[in-house]
Amino acid sequence: MIPVEGIERRIYFVRGHKVMLDSDLAELYRVTTFNLNKAVKRNRDRFPPDFLIRLSKSEWDNLRFQIGISSLPAWGGRRYPPFAFTEQGVAMLSGVLNSKKAVHVNVAIMRAFVRIQQLLSSNKDLARRIEELEKRHIKHDEDFKVVFAAISELMEPKAKPRPQIGFKPHKE
Repeated sequence: MIPVEGIERRIYFVRGHKVMLDSDLAELYRVTTFNLNKAVKRNRDRFPPDFLIRLSKSEWDNLRFQIGISSLPAWGGRRYPPFAFTEQGVAMLSGVLNSKKAVHVNVAIMRAFVRIQQLLSSNKDLARRIEELEKRHIKHDEDFKVVFAAISELMEPKAKPRPQIGFKPHKE
C-alpha cells in the first residue's frame, strides 16, 4: 500500500489544475517514465488537453525550482518539460497501464486527490464563515478582534524557531 500523504506531496497546482508529473506517476506505478509516456502516446485519443498538459519551459523551470530537481541535462535531467496529468488523466492512465499494481496505485492516487479537495473546500468554508462573522459583528469590533486574530493565527501557523547550530561555550 502507498500512503496517501506520500502521494499528496506529489500533487502540484499548474494552470489552475491539480496535477501529477509523469515521472512521479511512473515511480508510483513502478515503470520507467519513458514507458509511461510511450503508453500515453499510443493511446493519445484517451488524453484530451484537459486530461494531459505538456508544461511550458517556464512552468517546468518554476516547478523544478520549487521542488528542488536538478536542472542540468548533462547530469541525467530531462531534455523536455514533463507531462502533467490532471485528476481525470490519472484515472484514464489506469486503463492504459493494465496491471494489478496500476489499479492499486490508482485507487491510492484518487484518494489523495479527494483528500486535497476536501482540505481546500474546508479552508475556503472556514475563511468564508470568518468573513461573515466579521461583517455581522462590526458593532462588537473590540470584543471580537482578539478572537478573529487568534483564529487567523491558527489558520496560518508560524514557523517554529530553529535551534542555534554551532559551538556553545559552557558558562562558568
